[in-house]
Amino acid sequence: MKFHCSYFMLLCMICKASCTTTKYFTFEEDAPGTEIGNLSQDLKIDPAEDPETSFKFIQMTNSLIHMRQIDGLLTVGEVIDREQLCDRSPDCLITFDVVAFSKEKFQLVHVEIEVKDINDHSPQFARNETHLDISENAPLNSRFPLDVAVDRDVGDNYVQTYLISHTNHFVVEVSTREDGEKSAELILIKALDRESEEFYTVEVTATDGGTPAKSGSTTVYVRVLDFNDNSPAFEHNSLKVELGEDSPIGSRVLKVHAFDPDAGINGEVVYGFLEGSPSEITRIFQIDLITGEVTLKDVLDYESKKSYELNIQASDLGANSVSSTCRAIIDIVDVNDNAPEIAIKPMTSTSDGVAFITESAAEESFVALISTSDADSGANGYVRTTLEGHEHFKLQQAYSDTFMIVTTTTLDREAIPEYNLTVISEDLGTPPFKTVKHYTIRITDENDNAPTFSKAVYEVSVIENNIPGSYMTTVVARDLDVGKNGKVSYSLIDGKAPDGSAISTFVSVDPHSGSLYTLRSFNFESLKEVEFAVKASDKGFPPLSSTTLIQIRVVDENDNVPYFTYPVLRNNSAEVPIPFNAQNGYLALRLTAQDDDSGVNSELSFHILEDDAKLFYVDKSGEIILRRKLTAQCGDVLQIKVSVVDNGREPLSSTATIRFVVTDVGSQEDQVVILLRSKDEETLEFDVWTVVIVGFAGCCVLLLVAIIILTVTCTIKRRRRNFGRDGLYGSTPLSKSNPVGSGIYAGPNGFLRSEGDSMQPLYEDKSMDFEEKLFLPCKPFEQTFLWQDEKYCLQRSGTSNTDQLSVKDSGKGDSDFNDSDSDISGAAQKRGLTTFQPLARGPFNTTGDWKTKPHVIQTRNMPVPPGSAYTIGFAPAPLYNTTHVSSQTWRENHSKMNTMNTQRPTQTFSRTGTLPSYSAHQTRRAMTGVQEQIETVKDGFLASASSEVATTF
Repeated sequence: MKFHCSYFMLLCMICKASCTTTKYFTFEEDAPGTEIGNLSQDLKIDPAEDPETSFKFIQMTNSLIHMRQIDGLLTVGEVIDREQLCDRSPDCLITFDVVAFSKEKFQLVHVEIEVKDINDHSPQFARNETHLDISENAPLNSRFPLDVAVDRDVGDNYVQTYLISHTNHFVVEVSTREDGEKSAELILIKALDRESEEFYTVEVTATDGGTPAKSGSTTVYVRVLDFNDNSPAFEHNSLKVELGEDSPIGSRVLKVHAFDPDAGINGEVVYGFLEGSPSEITRIFQIDLITGEVTLKDVLDYESKKSYELNIQASDLGANSVSSTCRAIIDIVDVNDNAPEIAIKPMTSTSDGVAFITESAAEESFVALISTSDADSGANGYVRTTLEGHEHFKLQQAYSDTFMIVTTTTLDREAIPEYNLTVISEDLGTPPFKTVKHYTIRITDENDNAPTFSKAVYEVSVIENNIPGSYMTTVVARDLDVGKNGKVSYSLIDGKAPDGSAISTFVSVDPHSGSLYTLRSFNFESLKEVEFAVKASDKGFPPLSSTTLIQIRVVDENDNVPYFTYPVLRNNSAEVPIPFNAQNGYLALRLTAQDDDSGVNSELSFHILEDDAKLFYVDKSGEIILRRKLTAQCGDVLQIKVSVVDNGREPLSSTATIRFVVTDVGSQEDQVVILLRSKDEETLEFDVWTVVIVGFAGCCVLLLVAIIILTVTCTIKRRRRNFGRDGLYGSTPLSKSNPVGSGIYAGPNGFLRSEGDSMQPLYEDKSMDFEEKLFLPCKPFEQTFLWQDEKYCLQRSGTSNTDQLSVKDSGKGDSDFNDSDSDISGAAQKRGLTTFQPLARGPFNTTGDWKTKPHVIQTRNMPVPPGSAYTIGFAPAPLYNTTHVSSQTWRENHSKMNTMNTQRPTQTFSRTGTLPSYSAHQTRRAMTGVQEQIETVKDGFLASASSEVATTF
């Protein structure tokens, strides 16, 4: 295989993105496969250093040239016919652009292959024979143009000489026209004589300069005419004019004039184009037969032909006229009538007007090739090209009027996936022509973005006892890439759970959607939290990934039944001893229980389910308290059924049977608990009708109280003047058989009274929200007739732990009105009283007048929690019946009282309930029929407190 490369030229334009122009040559009609050149060698690119080195055409449009991709070896693809490819152009080039990729760098290579002509065509004349008439009197050196021989070859292979056969009368003269073609003329060198020789045959041969030379011939038949004395003669044998290509049709081009001195018909001259003129001449130009004026017949195009040669013939009308010729050269003047043309060849493209480049391309990478051209000449054909649209791209000249679009920075498809650029080419004509072409560059994706989760940590709550396979949540990761680079799949990063099990046994993740599902049922009591990671990976090469943390919090469900921890149960029952003399309020048992759940599901409360004798009460803390004193009728075994209930949405409970076995061991009487039922439990026992009835009764009581207040007020006004000590306080003692009831204190309101073996509760102030206790003496005590000593005062403290209510008598012979035994003081009439504290008054005078007014103290309201217990305690001070008692008398009285206490059975006063309101005491006192003296005391007491009562209400 012959390698044609007699010379190699490597042009390198030094710039940030370089373009190299390589020139080769080959001969036409070389056999396919003939080597032309090797780009890798000429560009100093060694494919062995980079296996990914490649050479690719940019829009190769024919198959004349083949290129090997691995090293850029150029060979002849098929037989090249230069004449068909380039016609008669002096230079015949096959040009194309190649992108060389090596070491991650794109390089543009402009290849020019010159197709050299071989002498494969012979000169040819348009006609094989030509007839020429010459007058016998033609002057010597007359010239007669011959047909031009045409040779499709160029250069030296084109027609170089004309030769004629031997003759004595003619010679041939060869001249070169402005278009470079060789033309020949016959020159008369010897006078003709028609009479001696009428015809001459001249063979004209055109020979080219090839090796070997080739030739073509034509025969010229010369006929000698009888002479006409004078022939027309042109003023100028040759003319040259310029004509603008934008000249309109019909415009005048030139005018020739020939003079014939003959007279008559022999002097009349007519004009025309020389016979055998090219059809192109007769198509574009026309000549007036009489005037010799040449006008434009068709439009001109400088870009098609730049000049025309007209051979104008002038003849007279006489017989044997001998014509003369004039040669006129018409040069076409270019005007700016062509706009620049733009051709864009992208490096890679699948559609017109769109170029593609990867986002991983380095800075100043080649993207597309822009070629501009303008068919005009001079300034009209000089083109300036600019690129507009985005600063990430710029134009860089490659060669001549060819430019490259190169990148100015690295690209990011996720930021800008597509660029719309505008290429503007403008010539320098007047006025200038501008061509605008829009071009799109699309960035192809590279896997340069890892999937990103929407959250760094996902917190998920799962209720325990869930169904395996249930949905928990969905993790979402976004990948900014596209295609397979942006397609995300999810996977579980296995690890260890707190219990040592593999994470993959707890949860699973859908690889496509990222949805998380449970694989087993969770148990809050054994596992409260699970933490693991999920990985999101794309399908790029190499794949990128990221992780997120999943925190699963197991939510407790009420799935554990509470159970008793005390007392210890056997067969779900327990026996607990209880003393035979247990009083009401006795703490019989304190239940304890446990629930393995947490939160509200482990909050426990206790209840009595079965208690046929209604002997016991249990509060929510689990304390079982005796409601009333045990008697022989209660039996030896007291059985109740209790339950413990949690506070879950669907509560769970356990039950137990408690058997209280009555023992002969006496109970300790240091303290008796009076248990008050909580507001919540009381409220739960109320139904709608109870609320209605209670409300109606309250209204009636308020109305009754108002009537009583009005009546008392009027009575006090009538009796105030007659009111005395005897009138205020009667001398009749209150006996044990007092209708009010025998009790510790049986004043007008009967704060404490004995009813059999039980004691009414003192008082409950429900306006308080904290725990209050009333302390009672641990030993029973005798009731007295009246409390007259001012040293003792009934009071109730508002503290939460040491609250007490003490009862004191003035001991100084106070009147009923001022006696601390009476609860009909101004303070006693106030609803919601929190402290009843008749404080010590001053001593009475002999006339029974008050030295000081009774003091009523309204204490602050304190919160009391429901279900509080009150304990009543009394100071161990003796009771006085007279104002002044000696110490000896006190001992005797005290001894008597102790004797009376020993004779009476021991009583424990406890009652669950609330202290009666003022109105309730009033009603009870009115209904018992108290003696008239007590009525008088009440009236007097109320009279002094009327103003404060009115203020309270």
